[in-house]
Amino acid sequence: MIVVTGATGQLGRLVIAALLKTVPAANIVAAVRSPEKAADLAALGVQVRRADYTDAASLNAALQGAEKVLLISSSEIGSRLAQHRAVIDAAKRANVKLLAYTSVLRADSSTLGLAAEHQQTEQAIKDSGVPATILRNGWYHENYTAGLPTAVANGAIVGSAGDGRISSAARSDYAEAAAAVLSGSGHAGKTYELAGDGAYTLSELAAEAARQSGKPVEYRNIPEADYKTALLGFGLPEVIAVLLSDSDAAAAKGALFDDGRQLSALIGRPTTSLSASVETALSKG
Repeated sequence: MIVVTGATGQLGRLVIAALLKTVPAANIVAAVRSPEKAADLAALGVQVRRADYTDAASLNAALQGAEKVLLISSSEIGSRLAQHRAVIDAAKRANVKLLAYTSVLRADSSTLGLAAEHQQTEQAIKDSGVPATILRNGWYHENYTAGLPTAVANGAIVGSAGDGRISSAARSDYAEAAAAVLSGSGHAGKTYELAGDGAYTLSELAAEAARQSGKPVEYRNIPEADYKTALLGFGLPEVIAVLLSDSDAAAAKGALFDDGRQLSALIGRPTTSLSASVETALSKG
């Protein structure tokens, strides 16, 4: 039995979809905070169990009978370590054979502000003694392409990444990697640095958006503090504005670049191209 936490999130749903290609639905558990939001998964035959990262009893019930568990990192920045520890403790009590965790690229040395909680979680997993696989996910194409329709309308992508190269991949690529680990064997004790096959600068992203849209799009590089202010002006919460501006500044120094191609090796195909993700994003715009 395979349990996927956070299964109604964007990554979680894609992991379930990938698992369903090779694993019987009855052997998959969607562990979610709000089961009513997983009715579509239940209709596919997937087991739906309530699992709240802040409720140990719910986690014990959700992981009952689990052989493998995917701990998708919480979205509640600043509270994640305690929440992750609750899942790790439940996995240990359930004697799971493999706990996979979605961390961040080079968590042990990354300059990304969000890396600290991932590093602490990795250590907690190591200290627990539960057999584990660490999936250090790089950036998603969607982190940038989701805003492309607006960028095309405004004629500019704004950020603080300078000429830093970004090795992102589609969210679905990372989901397939998680599914490969959960449905396969021989992954315990391994740490995978996962990133796209190619890399690009935000200037190159702007050029690709311009090429596909037929409209002028430029990249405007601004200081990190100004970018944060701009994001707040767009209505983003403070914690997200800080995260995005910090990540761009770190990208300028190479924090989001990786050329190891471990992701494509794990999924057995090239990662989704940036141009394909740009096309998808613009078609939705």
